[in-house]
Amino acid sequence: MALLKGGNIVTGLAIGIGAGVIAPMLAPILKPFAKSAIKAGLVAYDQARVAFAELNERTGDVMAEARAEVEEARKAAAEQPKSADQS
Repeated sequence: MALLKGGNIVTGLAIGIGAGVIAPMLAPILKPFAKSAIKAGLVAYDQARVAFAELNERTGDVMAEARAEVEEARKAAAEQPKSADQS
């Protein structure tokens, strides 16, 4: 009997029955909106994927340039003491 206090069960049943009755009426109206939202999400996802791929490529290029510069600096540092010892 404590469960019936405050109308929790009755309210839940009313909402469930109401949703069951209203849902079939709203489905044809809401379907085009849902479809549009899904299409927009797919387009946004594809654009984000392309942008991320481009960013990844640019980042890879910058990293390759940085590694080449670091390697050049290492070679220059390795050759510098040799020429200083020979003088």
